[in-house]
Amino acid sequence: MDFISIIFLAIALAMDAFSVSITMGLNLKFNIKHALIIALFFGGFQAFMPVLGWLSGIQLQYLISTFAPWIAFILLVLIGVKMIYEALSADEDVCNVFSFRELLILSIATSIDAFAVGVTFAFLNTSILIPIIIIGLVTFAFSFIGVYIGKNIGHLFENKIEIIGGLILIIIGFKILLENLI
Repeated sequence: MDFISIIFLAIALAMDAFSVSITMGLNLKFNIKHALIIALFFGGFQAFMPVLGWLSGIQLQYLISTFAPWIAFILLVLIGVKMIYEALSADEDVCNVFSFRELLILSIATSIDAFAVGVTFAFLNTSILIPIIIIGLVTFAFSFIGVYIGKNIGHLFENKIEIIGGLILIIIGFKILLENLI
C-alpha cells in the first residue's frame, strides 16, 4: 500500500474518533491534560487495533465481520443514550466528570474499524509498522484538535449540546452498522 493511500486510510479511520472528541469537548470542561489523554487513548487504540486484526488474520475473518459492527453499534448507542439521559435529568456537574471507563469504551468502539483494516493488511501481506504509526499519529492529532473545537464552541449551547453529542454517537453507531450490513 502506498504512502498516500495510508494517509487517506488514516484520515478515514480517524473520523469517528474526531467526531467523538468534538462531542467530548462539547460536554466536558477540559484542560490540556484531558485533551492529551483523550488523544492518546484514541490514537493508541487506533494504532493497536490493526495489530490485533493483523494477528487474527484469515482464521477469524467471518467472526470479525459478523460481530464487530454490532459491538460498535451497541457501545455507541448505549453511551449516546446515557449522554442524552444525563442532559435531560442531571445537573450541570455531571458534564464536568472525566470518566476513564467511558473513554476506554469509546476508544474501543471507535477503533473496531481499525481492527478490520488490520485483518485486511494480513490478507494483503502488507507490513503494518508504518501504517499503524501513521494511523495512530493522525488519530491523535484529530482527537486533540476535536476536543478543542468542541471546547471552544460548547459554551454557546449549554446542556443542549450533550443531547446533540448523544445523538451524534447514536448516528455513528447506526452508520457503522449500516455500512457493514449493506
